[in-house]
Amino acid sequence: MLNPKPIETIHQEMVLTLRSFFSQAGCSKAVLGLSGGIDSALVAALVAEALGPENVTGVLMPSQFSTLHSVNDAVELSNNLGISYHIVPIEKIYNRYMMELVPAFDWDNHWDNTQENLQARIRGAILMAYSNRHGALVLNTTNKSELAMGYGTLYGDLCGAMMVLGDLYKVDVYELSRYINREREIIPLSTLTKAPSAELRDDQKDSDTLPDYAVLDPILYALQEEGKSPESLIGAGCDAALIERILRLKQASRFKAHQLPPVLKISEKPLLDPSKWITL
Repeated sequence: MLNPKPIETIHQEMVLTLRSFFSQAGCSKAVLGLSGGIDSALVAALVAEALGPENVTGVLMPSQFSTLHSVNDAVELSNNLGISYHIVPIEKIYNRYMMELVPAFDWDNHWDNTQENLQARIRGAILMAYSNRHGALVLNTTNKSELAMGYGTLYGDLCGAMMVLGDLYKVDVYELSRYINREREIIPLSTLTKAPSAELRDDQKDSDTLPDYAVLDPILYALQEEGKSPESLIGAGCDAALIERILRLKQASRFKAHQLPPVLKISEKPLLDPSKWITL
């Protein structure tokens, strides 16, 4: 764990803070997108413990780029937790968007992050529609590593009432997930072992865009929590090109911080402004 707190303490704080947040909001129901990935699986497990599984709903929103094992993992997770789930495929919605946008794109539909972000925003709209209809708060599943690197889509997967994992680095997400599974398999083993992917294009992996989390997270922790300078990290042997790449990604995404949900605080130095910290 990068976070120095005992994992039992982190787990308890997150569950209690979720419970308190919903109580203060006067709401008892939560909804989140279930991708079959580790982040949404961990959030689902935490909120099911905080509110009771009967008050949690997962929405699976597969596209043409989603793998069958990811859908199966999300279904297995839901069954293990005892939460309800709905499957709302987005392929036809996405294709309709792209068809209607052709004139605005000057008849040029070449692939870039426009198509990737559109998928994320369609999913965000579906979650918010469910929230409006059923009075359930949408929970964001972005982790601290992604947040630091700007690896998320505004008005898409960055939407929600709270960033549950926004103060937890990806390597710690895995550690806490293994802790969740300490007595029985709640989060499917395949979710814990497969390569992280947003599945917004064929064969996509997080490592296509970001450094490997095992390399990235200790550097982010050194910069954020320990207050080390880039120069000191390079002097200690870190690759200068890697440090420059990380700093460039951080700088390019700073504007997003002003439009993000509040974050569940579990460290001494969350990334967002103190006005956006949610604590017990």
